[in-house]
Amino acid sequence: MSASQRQLGLRLQRLRQRHGLTQAELARRLALSPSYLNQIERNQRPLTLAVQQRLKDALGDIEGLVDRDDPAALIEPLDDALRALGHTGIGGGELRALAGNLPQIAHALLDLHREHHHLRERAAALELQLGSGHGVAPLLSPGDHVRDHFNRERNYIPALDERAEALYIELGLSPDTLAPRLRQLLADRHGLRVRLDPERGDKRLFDADSRTLWLPAWLKPGQQAFQMAAQLAMLEHGALIDTLIGNAGFDDAERIALARIGFSNYYAGALVMPYAAFLRSAEDSRYDVEWLAQRFALGFEAVCHRLSTLQRRGAEGLPFFFMRVDRAGNVSKRHSSTDFHFSQVGGTCPLWIVYEAFNQPGRLLTQVARMPDGRQYFWMARQVSSGPPGHGQPRKTFALALGCDLRHAERLVYSRGLDLQGGNAVPIGPGCLTCERLDCLQRAFPPLWRLQPSKR
Repeated sequence: MSASQRQLGLRLQRLRQRHGLTQAELARRLALSPSYLNQIERNQRPLTLAVQQRLKDALGDIEGLVDRDDPAALIEPLDDALRALGHTGIGGGELRALAGNLPQIAHALLDLHREHHHLRERAAALELQLGSGHGVAPLLSPGDHVRDHFNRERNYIPALDERAEALYIELGLSPDTLAPRLRQLLADRHGLRVRLDPERGDKRLFDADSRTLWLPAWLKPGQQAFQMAAQLAMLEHGALIDTLIGNAGFDDAERIALARIGFSNYYAGALVMPYAAFLRSAEDSRYDVEWLAQRFALGFEAVCHRLSTLQRRGAEGLPFFFMRVDRAGNVSKRHSSTDFHFSQVGGTCPLWIVYEAFNQPGRLLTQVARMPDGRQYFWMARQVSSGPPGHGQPRKTFALALGCDLRHAERLVYSRGLDLQGGNAVPIGPGCLTCERLDCLQRAFPPLWRLQPSKR
């Protein structure tokens, strides 16, 4: 058996998991016994042409099952990981050979790099906590673990994305009809009423006893549709979501609950902004977020989040990273379709344009920035707020940042008239505690590796 044949079982298993199917479910679709499918996945039986055709009929896209993974999708993250570790002498040809001939090894190296990154940050956090006399606590919260899982999937969940888009097409939906049609769908299929409550905060509430979904009355129609779509995901795709949670390895109540919210919200975003139509509109508008928000009747934040998920194989959008921060520097959202990650220790860089957005509400700001490893990025940032309208009503305020590698910036409407050669790039970093820039005028305190152990 050749090496490529030995990889077929693992690829079939991953293809099945991407579609959120158990072995029994896929075997039923293929008219095979579960034990036969199990033997194929364990490379104990061949994946015949007849079974490949059944797979294509059952799942549609089986690209990557027989052919090797596309090396181009692995070269950039591999290069990033190696540069971050100080290895700059490995050329593009060697990376292409590794990604093309040994894609599973390439993925394993990227996983190891992510784990190395987290361990370094954890060590920094432990040093900080021990030095300040505080108790040691785990660095990553349950929410961080859930977000990291989405990022490892390049922030794209095909099983949910494809089901949402299929429903949008099946019902002939449009941004104008989405909210009323979903309201009717919930009533017809699930006997569920949607009611607007002027006293509610910003969360939906599902009352199972009365079969009522309560939504804040101040939400716009597109935002109402998003909340209804998230509830629809729970009702119609609960088993799929449970499978995705199991595949992610979450086994404690808090992570399971957060993952369920994350997957249902992902489905909602994919339904109100269906992949093909949304990507086409994004490309046609040169990724004009404000125009897209108007086109799909949604908020600026929802559009930024969706832009960070457009990684469907063969129909990729720009590889964005998306973050949300408050005035205190707390990062409450971080989503990436690339290997870009800010430090989770010691805040983020005050020179980053996202913090200036608080001083210029209503304006969309841009920045060309350079990280300590030399990589250059294009950022756009804007302040957003949400909550019930009216004088004296409490509102939440955040700043959003949407970024990409500088080489992609020319495809964005926001880059017009800017120097995209990086000559005037602003030097920023991952946060003072872990940043290597010792000559920064904005530095608040030395990096942890420069601090001397305290004498007791």
